[in-house]
Amino acid sequence: QVQVVESGGGLVQPGGSLRLTCTASTRIFSLYHMGWYRQAPGNQREVVADITGVSSTNYADSVKGRFTISRDNAKKTVYLQMNSLTSEDTAVYYCNTVPFVAGRSFGWGQGTQVTVSS
Repeated sequence: QVQVVESGGGLVQPGGSLRLTCTASTRIFSLYHMGWYRQAPGNQREVVADITGVSSTNYADSVKGRFTISRDNAKKTVYLQMNSLTSEDTAVYYCNTVPFVAGRSFGWGQGTQVTVSS
């Protein structure tokens, strides 16, 4: 099963920025429609941004205009640039294929914690 490794999270003040990185262990990364998910305590995991193999993008309304998803297929990596962060963005962030299909999508990584607090 393809594995992913997320990184780049941390503690940031409201209004700050972070850039998340996700690298996958597959040679055909460019074929996958990828997304960033997040899960806050007590909430379900949700997709916040996704990107096709040819870099068409979609965003959840809650992050539109603040987050930018991008990818580098040669590096098998997808990025999430997060600007103007608020406390409501606090969550563990994961990457995986979109949609997530058990048995077909990648294994879940450990995620990367983003905490927005003053």
